[in-house]
Amino acid sequence: MPYLVPPCIPPGSLAALDQPSVPVKGGLLLRPWRQTDAAALAAAFTDPGIQRWHVRRIDSEEEARSWITQCQERWQAETGAQWAVVPGDGGDLLGRASLRSVHLAEGRAECAYWTVPAARGSGVAVRAVSAMAHWAFEEMGFHRLELAHSVANHASCRVAAKAGFAREGTRRSAHLHTDGWHDMHLHARVREDRPAAV
Repeated sequence: MPYLVPPCIPPGSLAALDQPSVPVKGGLLLRPWRQTDAAALAAAFTDPGIQRWHVRRIDSEEEARSWITQCQERWQAETGAQWAVVPGDGGDLLGRASLRSVHLAEGRAECAYWTVPAARGSGVAVRAVSAMAHWAFEEMGFHRLELAHSVANHASCRVAAKAGFAREGTRRSAHLHTDGWHDMHLHARVREDRPAAV
């Protein structure tokens, strides 16, 4: 059955590109994950906060390398884009920013992110998400980015608001965490929204 509207982003648009690095205000950089990040990634996932809100753990560098390979495969499959957040001049891993559940035809994706404990409270997550959103809207032509987090995750709610994602409502009992089902706040930005001032 043919669609009556053209795709927002033509199929093949991501896979045709090498995943770019994206500059972030404050001298940071979003760059594609590398196999050499495996030790830092495994260390990050020992953090109870990352485990609590992302309901995953990585038990070895081998698992971390497998996860990094999956990130690269998702780019080629056009189902996701994952970046490491790092200082622009090199240095230790600060966090992760990603687009998941990518739907090119509808120009839609969901944002996800975390920061290591040492990077929290300094605006790293806000700047990384803002830079990723700018790339998605201005470079690739996405129409809508969504961001969901547990209603109990107040820090993530602040990141969403500061990055210009308007809160649209609450999805009841929408995500299973280790302590049970959580209601989830849904935030979103569309391309026409005024960018956040970060």
